[in-house]
Amino acid sequence: MSLVKSIGSKKVNLDFNKEFINIFSDKIKTSDISFINQSLKDLHPSDTANLIENLSQETRAKLLEIEEFNLDPEIFIEINESIQSEVLQLLSEDSIAKIIKRLESDDSLKILENLESDKKNLVMDKLPPKDRFLLEEGLSFPEDSAARIMQREFTAVPSNWTVGQTIDYLRENKDLPQEFLEIFIVDNDFKPIGTVPSSRVLRTPRDYKMNSIMREMPVLISVNMDKEEVGHTFENYNLVSAGVVNKNNKLVGMITADDVVTVVQEEAEEDVLRLAGVGDEEITDSVLIKTKRRFSWLLLNLFTALLATWVISLFGATIEQMVALAFLMPIVASMGGNAGMQTLAVTIRAIATKELSSGNFNNIVGKEFLIGILNGIIFAIITALIVQLWFKDINLSLIISISMVLNMIVAGLFGILVPVSLKKLNIDPALASSVFVTTITDVIGFLSFLGIGSFFFLN
Repeated sequence: MSLVKSIGSKKVNLDFNKEFINIFSDKIKTSDISFINQSLKDLHPSDTANLIENLSQETRAKLLEIEEFNLDPEIFIEINESIQSEVLQLLSEDSIAKIIKRLESDDSLKILENLESDKKNLVMDKLPPKDRFLLEEGLSFPEDSAARIMQREFTAVPSNWTVGQTIDYLRENKDLPQEFLEIFIVDNDFKPIGTVPSSRVLRTPRDYKMNSIMREMPVLISVNMDKEEVGHTFENYNLVSAGVVNKNNKLVGMITADDVVTVVQEEAEEDVLRLAGVGDEEITDSVLIKTKRRFSWLLLNLFTALLATWVISLFGATIEQMVALAFLMPIVASMGGNAGMQTLAVTIRAIATKELSSGNFNNIVGKEFLIGILNGIIFAIITALIVQLWFKDINLSLIISISMVLNMIVAGLFGILVPVSLKKLNIDPALASSVFVTTITDVIGFLSFLGIGSFFFLN
């Protein structure tokens, strides 16, 4: 079976099957460096990272111990974060420093974030003073700030330079980034005033001034701006790159679209995992770590389930009189819970994308109220018909119909009110909303169903 396909000068992994991984692992155990290098030679860094991730922990350690094997920095940054941490523990301070020296500053920061404090200090001591200063400054900013994802390598020229001067500068300066799409135009105080696409520089006569062909910057990113806000800014203004400025509005770095794609993906994954109550869990985490991260969430769910059970216990006499109520309770609760989670998912997305605001809040709440009524009526009719055919009891059909409508309305309202309230309290709505919404719909579902049942059967 072919494992790779050619794309340009690189090969892209189709699938590393178990047989190949076993062969590759055996070659590592025998230190067959020629086979290892030949196998990895034409693979894209992300595919090589994927292969390394599929090795056992013992085999990865053996690979890194082979003296002739050098872990390419481009491969390292593609490795899963939890595996990265494992690899960093195996690498010496010198090896880590060599990797950092060959990476852009934003990727270097990600590596340093995964190091323990003592090892981080030892690695920093092995870096050139300029690099060490910039990385220490980057680490001083909040973890979710723009400063953590910006790269210090950028191209900037004075506004009064000509195109000819700029081209000569780009050709002669060895410290510029290897690749860049835009050139920043700065004033005498190094404050950015515009950008020029590199393609426009190449197509413009040499005597033109750079400020005559620049386009004004639609927005500047503050070093303290939240990463999620950076993503919204790129989306709103269709940016390819953006300058990052310090508190004095001086240009200190830039953020590119590929960095933002990573941020958006991480935020989306984080929200999905938090909705499920598993936090930032990785598939490669150990059993103990996974258990610990899930425990508190499951414990909270246990207490909310006990609350719902207590509500049911209040209507023991009603259930004894009409055992059919016990059969039908889960229908009302589950329908309300599912409806609430639908509204919750839409609301959290609207909060994340800033589509939900004070201006349209009342309108959206009203809309969810109407959706709850409509869905409640539709499913009340369907459920009532099923119950009538099953139990041949008009009172029972009426009870479940009224309960269904009430719980669907409550589900829609609290599906939006809970995350909005948590957001105002500076609590991540993706983290805690689902527990509150499901508890409310369960409690209201049981209260309405059994309460109405008591009225019908005990009066």
